[in-house]
Amino acid sequence: MAGRGKKRQFPTAYKLKAIKRVERGEGVLPVARELGISRKILHDWIKAWNADGPDGLNRKPGPKPGPRKLKPLLTYDDKRSALALAKARIAELERLVGRQQMDLDFFRQALRALKRPAAQGKPASALSKSSKP
Repeated sequence: MAGRGKKRQFPTAYKLKAIKRVERGEGVLPVARELGISRKILHDWIKAWNADGPDGLNRKPGPKPGPRKLKPLLTYDDKRSALALAKARIAELERLVGRQQMDLDFFRQALRALKRPAAQGKPASALSKSSKP
């Protein structure tokens, strides 16, 4: 088997022969072992063949072309979906609050850093008088 760092490339005909063997009834594991590939790779080839035919077997790795398939939005059909929508909204708002808190912490720290250099040049008595209104 090839090293983990380098991906092996297989001709389309080779992939197709393996797929046809599985379609004829041979098990995925025995075919994969005989070819020296993982079961996952063989399953991926079968899935690509069923979805796109020969073009699916020739596809380069990476994101698939075309629009992304997004999960459909939940509807208010029943109480469970309403609860799921509410939980998703809560999670979204919690993330927003977290981001805002991080922004506030950043700006507080930046403000303190801006005040420090001005305070370093003043005597202690002037500093204590100026900090009180």
